[in-house]
Amino acid sequence: MVVSLARTLILYAVIIFAVRVMGKRQISQMQTSELVVTLLISDLAVIPMQNVSLPLAGGLIPIVVLVFCEIFASVLMLRFPKVRRMICGQPVVVIAHGKINQENMKALRMTLEDLFEQLRQKDVKSLNEIDYAIMETNGMLSVVRYDKESPITPKQLKIPVEDEGLAVVLIDDGNWCPHSLMLCGKTQQWGADVLRERKVALKDVFLMTLNHQGKICIIKRTQTRRSKA
Repeated sequence: MVVSLARTLILYAVIIFAVRVMGKRQISQMQTSELVVTLLISDLAVIPMQNVSLPLAGGLIPIVVLVFCEIFASVLMLRFPKVRRMICGQPVVVIAHGKINQENMKALRMTLEDLFEQLRQKDVKSLNEIDYAIMETNGMLSVVRYDKESPITPKQLKIPVEDEGLAVVLIDDGNWCPHSLMLCGKTQQWGADVLRERKVALKDVFLMTLNHQGKICIIKRTQTRRSKA
């Protein structure tokens, strides 16, 4: 039991490291090679987890080899566009100037139901709104609307908009975020002074953020933590 638990924890840590090395893409954003490696790693990890009689190295070595193969393939695709096209394919135009390219849809084995489902997810009501719709190499549909169908921005209306910038989380459920404090050029002592001025205890803070203009937002916990016995 202990051996099985230890092997599982080791493989868990190795898989997390492997995924971190390969990148931070979601499943829907993965290229073909990345998806294949991810599926293979999951299958390889199951074998030594279930069968403790097999050496752990028998599961770790193939995982490490696959990760290095993916890194090597990524480097090749960066340097040689032909290799990238061979592995990942090329974007395919599905709609051009509001007209569906039926030949490309057949080549993609894409039905009209699939097309309109993805268009609805892009908040497209009619084909007349679309200038181009392109199936990307990761399987996601990119939609480019006509300029006349694009939402109006404050810049076009010449309306001044105050940019508050990105809000950075300084306190997460009663705990300081040292990295965020460092990014903002602040210290925990500065934060403690702010809480003291607002008469709020650290343990009662659920969220505290700071934007680029110096605006502070504090959200209190709805229920205080139970004190330890």
